[in-house]
Amino acid sequence: MDIDKRAVEMKIAEFKVALNEPKISLTKLQELCFSGIPFEGGLRSLCWKILLNYLPTEQAQWSSFLKKQREIYAQFLKEMIIQPGIAKANLGFIREDVTLEDHRLKEIPVEDCSSAGLNAKPLVVRGIPCGVHAGEGGKRAQIRRLYPDMAFFQRPTDYPCLLIMDPQNEFETLRRRVEQTTLKSQTVAHNRSGVTNVSSPRKTTSANEYEVLPNGCEAHWEVVERILFIYAKLNPGIAYVQGMNEIVGPVYYTFATDPNTEWKEHAEADTFFCFTNLMSEIRDNFIKSLDDSQCGISYKMEKVYSTLKEKDMDLYLKLQEQNIKPQFFAFRWLTLLLSQEFLLPDVIRIWDSLFSDIGRFDFLILVCCAMLILIRDQLLAGDFTINMRLLQTVGSFRKAARWEVSLCPISKDQVGDFTVQKHQYLDYPISDVDLILKKAKELQDSA
Repeated sequence: MDIDKRAVEMKIAEFKVALNEPKISLTKLQELCFSGIPFEGGLRSLCWKILLNYLPTEQAQWSSFLKKQREIYAQFLKEMIIQPGIAKANLGFIREDVTLEDHRLKEIPVEDCSSAGLNAKPLVVRGIPCGVHAGEGGKRAQIRRLYPDMAFFQRPTDYPCLLIMDPQNEFETLRRRVEQTTLKSQTVAHNRSGVTNVSSPRKTTSANEYEVLPNGCEAHWEVVERILFIYAKLNPGIAYVQGMNEIVGPVYYTFATDPNTEWKEHAEADTFFCFTNLMSEIRDNFIKSLDDSQCGISYKMEKVYSTLKEKDMDLYLKLQEQNIKPQFFAFRWLTLLLSQEFLLPDVIRIWDSLFSDIGRFDFLILVCCAMLILIRDQLLAGDFTINMRLLQTVGSFRKAARWEVSLCPISKDQVGDFTVQKHQYLDYPISDVDLILKKAKELQDSA
């Protein structure tokens, strides 16, 4: 037997032993998950549900707990989508604008890197790159663009929501209501440095690029949209902020590709609760009024540099000398948990470690530092313009590859499950996320 195959089988066996305990040891599970979770047998899907504090560690409680949670989610659908739709149908008129009143998936202004005099990849503020905004005809563009380099989110789910997708329904569904909406967006804003930013026109797309599926069917991106809609309705203080789709996407993908159909069938409800738990930990990153507080994103960005100063003084001084601020690149890294920086299999692998670390978001800061230190030679040799391009185009690695992904799970070790059309990758030279995570762990252990 191949040595690597044997090691994988042994690792899977360890996970199964840990997960079959009547009371799962969270500490033991975290130790196993930190170095990566196998997909086989739905292990990752199950582990994430535990690590995100959704499933209790007592297995005997799972059945009743899941039944209750899924009933709660079904009630949310009835109260926030179905009943409002029935009310509208009974009144005999169509809602013309759900964006401002009801549908909270609204676009917001963004910043760019124009103040640096660069044409490099723009900064992403609250999750959206400069120049991407909703204008006329921009309906649900943000959710539809979820991982545009993957076919998965455009494909129909095997488990459409029967409460909503019944073709006999006379009420106004979320799909119909939002289809009738033209999202409005302010395209001129001031960034945090006071620099005026005017968004460039949105890239036009062909009329059939995101075709609506026939009645009774729905695409995976529509399920994600519904999850975000319910979250926004239940959390009016934060509602929907651009970038949340990048957080919920990998979670939903992991659950919706679970080989265990009993879990897969309830991917929507389980994703909603796991996403809600995850957002409870990172929501301060999405609230602009908290940016400068100790729990806000500005404090975390500065912590990246203070940690870098401790771990690599020469590199820190170089970036300071060139006046390269962490806001120029770390905002996106931290706010979106690196979900825009790498291809989805790598994002999922990074999240295995983030979710399993006791101080999971302190570890994220170390991962960011590791990403800087691993390219220290290039940064030390580069001038301001080169270094800015290098740091702001990390996410170009993801965008440079076009993925055609089947409904099968994807893994770096499962080449048969996907094909990659090779392109020339841009700038950031580290594509091995295991190397990045290993370096971050070294930084953690040296503290």
